[in-house]
Amino acid sequence: MSPELISILVLVVVFVIATTRSINMGVLSFAAAFGVGELVADLDTDGIFAGFPGDLFVVLVGVTYLFAIARANGTTDWVVHAAIRLVRGRISLIPWVMFAITAILTGIGALSPAAVAIVAPIALSFAARYAISPLLMGAMVVHGAQGGGFSPISIYGTIVNGIVDREGLPGSELGLFFASLVVNVLIAGVVFVLFGGLRLTGAAAADDERDREAARLDPAKSATLVALVALVVAVLVFELDAGLSAITLAVLLNVAWPAVGRQAVTQIAWPTVLLICGVLTYVGVLEAMGTIEYAGNAVGDTGVPLLAAVLICYIGAIVSAFASSVGIMGALIPLAVPFLLQGEIGAAGMIAALAVSATVVDVSPFSTNGALVLAAAPDVDRDRFFRQLMIYGGVIVAAVPPVVWLAFVAIPELV
Repeated sequence: MSPELISILVLVVVFVIATTRSINMGVLSFAAAFGVGELVADLDTDGIFAGFPGDLFVVLVGVTYLFAIARANGTTDWVVHAAIRLVRGRISLIPWVMFAITAILTGIGALSPAAVAIVAPIALSFAARYAISPLLMGAMVVHGAQGGGFSPISIYGTIVNGIVDREGLPGSELGLFFASLVVNVLIAGVVFVLFGGLRLTGAAAADDERDREAARLDPAKSATLVALVALVVAVLVFELDAGLSAITLAVLLNVAWPAVGRQAVTQIAWPTVLLICGVLTYVGVLEAMGTIEYAGNAVGDTGVPLLAAVLICYIGAIVSAFASSVGIMGALIPLAVPFLLQGEIGAAGMIAALAVSATVVDVSPFSTNGALVLAAAPDVDRDRFFRQLMIYGGVIVAAVPPVVWLAFVAIPELV
């Protein structure tokens, strides 16, 4: 049996054990990374730890720490109250407001995880207060981020369009942007209907004593609001790291109000941090030993262009559900270039299908955006919410690639 197949089977075993024995998948993944890395891939310790997502670790810790302080001192209640006034108390509009905000942020150049890190804690605090499904609200935030994610000036759009230009492939910048926007709007609409959005129609937020208290600004809330604005400016204007910026701002607030800071440290989503970092470390081992490239080459050798196209979309979706979408697009699109240069499949449609497949799955709790949503949700059964995100992500992985393949590749080829 080849090393690549062994590594895939070990991943399956990790899933089975984590599901049936209720063991943190991150712990299992660290053990799998050590075993496969040492015994199968012949990697040393540095090679195994090369896949550890240090930047994501800091983002998860920093963002959950900062927003734990914001929740503890009442700042998130103030922001939620302001959002209610913005839509004149109509609760059903809030999920779409969060969708639009994240779409605008990514559309003007914010990295998708940075936009989600900013919006998700506020959106999920609102969901907790008004008994809205956290899955509904989290999905709206992530799909909003991906909806705007391929504008010509966005990070995703710049990466993909740059690869297309460099490889001399035909493409459409606006076509790519609208393909992602339309798909994510449609998915958001389905999610809104299926997960309770319609029952929110007509519901209005009552103005009670809690709202009046939330509307009052004190020095702690004011300072925290300044910190949140500073986080947005640091990430979007100065392009500083979201995790390091968040943890620095949280430390400053902790120094000023130590009692709140001590309470917030205990609310950092440590189980989620362990889960995500462990899984991504194992994915790094898979990449280092060539398992991803092995799967891509196997698909390219099928000899049936339309079949190869849908399989490549599936590979992009599956791998991206466990890793950074930016990195996956940077690797998979060049991997598909020889296949596209054969001219048997329209390059623009194939690139749009692959780009959408590789990003729409970011609702997975193992992907950066899904992990941020999981970590940001207050007052939830985190194990249950993790399973919901995993099932929803699995449905998206299974359903979206063939749909976008049909819409952007197969039908244009047949007509």
